[in-house]
Amino acid sequence: MSGPAYTRLDVDERRRRLLELGADLFTRFAYDELSMSKIAREAGISKALLYHYFPSKEAYFVATLEKAAAELEERTRPDESLEPLEQLSGSLDAYLGWVEEYEASYEKMIRSAGAVPEVRMMLDRVRGETAQRIIDGISGDKPAAPVLRTAVNGWLWFMDGAILDWVEHKDMDRQTLHGLLLGTLLGAVLTAGESGLA
Repeated sequence: MSGPAYTRLDVDERRRRLLELGADLFTRFAYDELSMSKIAREAGISKALLYHYFPSKEAYFVATLEKAAAELEERTRPDESLEPLEQLSGSLDAYLGWVEEYEASYEKMIRSAGAVPEVRMMLDRVRGETAQRIIDGISGDKPAAPVLRTAVNGWLWFMDGAILDWVEHKDMDRQTLHGLLLGTLLGAVLTAGESGLA
């Protein structure tokens, strides 16, 4: 006698698999092209079971984004034993590695930020945390000057634009992009009158 046609998964494992599926689905389809019914079909589960884990498509989408953001934060966490410039360089390289690995997801996420409020809120939060991490690394215990805050926040927007260009054209290697991004941040920080990364 054969066993059941499916394997019953524990809650954590099912949720993990659903989030992995979400990362794939939201890369292949626009947000509006997906419904909870379609997601459930793709997952091979009932719609009722999907609703047990996520009360709405929005909640599922946000959870998928948060999982990606948490992974990215872990991968780009700086090595505090290094000097500030080396910390930043290492984090930037890890970030570019993540973009290479999840290129389609990154491009879709950045380009949909204006249209999907959940993406915009998550990106704003991640940018804010990243900016604060950079500012803290530069200014240490002293309060950051407004011009430094503006320079770092502006650079983060520049970085997204440069990476989108890199992803679209594929005519520059990662090392060259890394140097361009690091150099523009250093220029902005020095222009702001800071020398914490020099």
